[in-house]
Amino acid sequence: MKRGFGSDNHSGIHPEILNAIFEANVGHAMAYGEDEWTQEIETIFKQAFGQEANAFLVFNGTGANVLALKAMTQSFQAVICADTAHIHVDECGAPEHFLGGTLLLVNTSDGKITVEGVEQYFKNFGFQHHIQPKVISISQPTELGTLYQPDEIVALANLAHENNMYLHVDGARFSNAAAALNMSLKELSADLGVDALSFGGTKNGLMMGEAVIFFRPELAENFVYRRKQVAQLYSKMRFMSAQFKAYFKDDLWKKLAQHSNNMAQLLAQKILEIKQVQIVQKVEVNGVFARMAPEIIAALLEDYFFYEWDEEQHEVRWLCSWDTTEDDINSFTEKLRRITMR
Repeated sequence: MKRGFGSDNHSGIHPEILNAIFEANVGHAMAYGEDEWTQEIETIFKQAFGQEANAFLVFNGTGANVLALKAMTQSFQAVICADTAHIHVDECGAPEHFLGGTLLLVNTSDGKITVEGVEQYFKNFGFQHHIQPKVISISQPTELGTLYQPDEIVALANLAHENNMYLHVDGARFSNAAAALNMSLKELSADLGVDALSFGGTKNGLMMGEAVIFFRPELAENFVYRRKQVAQLYSKMRFMSAQFKAYFKDDLWKKLAQHSNNMAQLLAQKILEIKQVQIVQKVEVNGVFARMAPEIIAALLEDYFFYEWDEEQHEVRWLCSWDTTEDDINSFTEKLRRITMR
């Protein structure tokens, strides 16, 4: 596949992450998280997210989201989320399948839900015939590349807690959000009232691995059994833990995220010079969402893969990665410029 902007999942493994896996590949070690790497990573997560944080490693983002939400709900309860949320659009019904409950959708044009949008579902608390809202789930950043500001998260957290609910954050690109807002991981999660976080690594230089992080001790109870039941317990855990150890060392997570964010800003600047292409969302992290004529999209797809995000609106998504270079952007935008001049 030609280097492009289809997804930050398309990039390879960062050399420091790969080297950490290599260094862990010596001798024998206890399985299922009983190894020295995993014991150490538990301390590292607490250093990054606060002493109240309890982190559990899993294979992927869908597993992290399902397990986090499962720990916070019962089958008669619901999760409120944006209509663009990954748990609604791109997880093949996994949340509903494993939770037994349902998702209540809030319409949004920028991927962000508001207090008012959530409150529309606060009509039947305690009514036995209706499903009961229990979790507000947001994506930070959103699926449209936009960011919740800290005060917006606090408002949603307060709303949740005032109504005996939890706030969950889908953070597949949480590192990009923290880097863009110049906040620490703890400042953007525990300090704002987040109860559970699905923390991603795969989109930012890891080979595989995400973490479910709980900031309330009762949510972590029995989680190891839930993880096993959902087939998210990795036997050779040392290799996943070794990745995260390298990820946190010297804030590698932030350096990689900041680079991909910066590359998206550069891409956006060059796109703004092409009048036939319209950027349709704020460029706040590592994604650029744009609209253009369908014939331009078709011609560009001949050389570069990317997703048509909304075919009816002729809207596309371009994502930068930790390894995106200025040459990648120059080649891509020059190709786009030639197409628009035909």
